[in-house]
Amino acid sequence: MITLVRPSHGFLLFYCVFTIYPVSRVFTISLRETQNLLSTSLALIPDNATFDNYEKLFTEQNFSLWLWNSFLITITVSVIGVIVSATSAYAFSRWRFPGRAPGLLILLSTQMIPAGMLLIPIFIIVARLGLQNNILGLSLAYITTAVPLSIWILRGYYDTIPFDLEEAAMVDGATRLSAFWRIILPLSAPALAVIFLFNFLNAWNEWQVANVILKADDMKTWPLGINEFIGNFQTEWGLYAAASVIITVPVVALFLYSSKYLISGLTLGSVKG
Repeated sequence: MITLVRPSHGFLLFYCVFTIYPVSRVFTISLRETQNLLSTSLALIPDNATFDNYEKLFTEQNFSLWLWNSFLITITVSVIGVIVSATSAYAFSRWRFPGRAPGLLILLSTQMIPAGMLLIPIFIIVARLGLQNNILGLSLAYITTAVPLSIWILRGYYDTIPFDLEEAAMVDGATRLSAFWRIILPLSAPALAVIFLFNFLNAWNEWQVANVILKADDMKTWPLGINEFIGNFQTEWGLYAAASVIITVPVVALFLYSSKYLISGLTLGSVKG
């Protein structure tokens, strides 16, 4: 029998401080003047705090354009990923068809391939489609890599929903599509929220694939754009810190809003019965 040890309050407090401290330092640096960036002061709000770094992001840099491109790609990937995964996972859960088991195995095996090994194939496919330096090309690349894991999570969740609920609806005259829309999807809201959150985070923070596909300045996402702050002889730490604070806000807000769905979705989707 395995006995779980409950962590002490002291350990949890230490872990929280250890986790939050680097974030607070980034916020502090974003408020400092250029000549005080390397100050060793531990004050959360520095002396002579200023929002100049935030202002420069939107007046002297293309930060608003980078944010817009990232939002456009992320929302596209998240929404389409949920739609494709929800319908595909339903087919794998409810129907028995030739190739079902190998198909699930292939989906699982794709998660074992390092992302770096897929860069060349993805680049070749995107280039042949004429979608290089195109937001659509990057969105398609993200969707194809996000869908397999999403299908696995949703399929496990669908397996926990009794088929009797759908049968009862169809006996009352509902079609299979109507039963899926009115019964399965509402009951799967926690799992769908998990899929949306995962797809959002992966697309929002991704740099490697974007660096291969997007080269035009007006197509850059924020991970590519803030690299311009790193020069050969100088790094704009103030701008870098301010950008880091801003790009964290939507992620934290989304996570706080969907945290309850995240926990229940992962728990129920991990068991069958």
